[in-house]
Amino acid sequence: MSTTVTTKEPASGVRRAAAGGQAGDSVFSGLSLGAGVLILAVLAAVAVFLSLQALPTFRAPAEEISGGAGFFSYIWPLVIGTVVAALIALVIATPLGILVALYISHYAPARIAKPVGYIIDLLAAIPSVVYGAWGTTVLASSLVPLYTWAAEHLAFIPIFAGPASQTGKTMFTAGIVLAIMVLPIITAMSREIFIQTPKLHEEAALALGATRWEMIRMTVLPFARPGIISSVMLALGRALGETMAVALVLSSGPLMASLIQSGNQTIAAEIALNFPEAYGLRLSELIAAGLILFLITLVVNMIARAIIARYKEFSGAN
Repeated sequence: MSTTVTTKEPASGVRRAAAGGQAGDSVFSGLSLGAGVLILAVLAAVAVFLSLQALPTFRAPAEEISGGAGFFSYIWPLVIGTVVAALIALVIATPLGILVALYISHYAPARIAKPVGYIIDLLAAIPSVVYGAWGTTVLASSLVPLYTWAAEHLAFIPIFAGPASQTGKTMFTAGIVLAIMVLPIITAMSREIFIQTPKLHEEAALALGATRWEMIRMTVLPFARPGIISSVMLALGRALGETMAVALVLSSGPLMASLIQSGNQTIAAEIALNFPEAYGLRLSELIAAGLILFLITLVVNMIARAIIARYKEFSGAN
């Protein structure tokens, strides 16, 4: 006498779980798609708004634009000042941020690495106006002797040509403040990427007789290269769009090659200082300047994506 045992209930439970999982995947996929479309829609709306509001500037006669020589002559010095300030910040912050990240991830003991990491992360939480106030009251005056020395001994280099500013509110000071502001971005992102380096690669390099620096150079840095580029480009975007810190630290003036004289200006600071009192064509000029800054940031991000795509085939786990 044989007995047949059926298992319909467990099978039906599995089917219900699978159906529930598929429904959850569909909902999550739809939400993700909606979020992506929303971001693109907001980006397009911002671009359309800026373009429409800036249109009167492009149609106005050249003599009616600030400076009396047309919009290109007005915006070009601002673009150069914006790029120069951001580049100064990156030149200072990039190597310093990478070195700090390497120290935290591969050199410092845990009792030191964690507090240092927390302090670096806290720098990102400080408002930009605080950085600007510190830069204009403390840093600028402290750099005046250095600028005076540079003007006396390095004047043959155009960027150090005198007379040096006696207030310290120069493009170089603004670049230093921006470097401090973007340092947490580069450090935090680089540190997280360094930590993700496969341990097998590091141990293999050390087992073959490599020193710690050789191991980092052969395994950690190649693995982290796309992440480092991403962090630098993100920091560049922050530096390009920074407003209050630059407006407080920089004594604006005409475009000049020297970084230790009072002068130069950035797009963001120009908008912040003049927007509250602007109206009519002047308001349109400032919005047009914002459109140019928007396009610069967009181009920078596109270049960053193209650079990262060159290294996407490399994976430290391969």
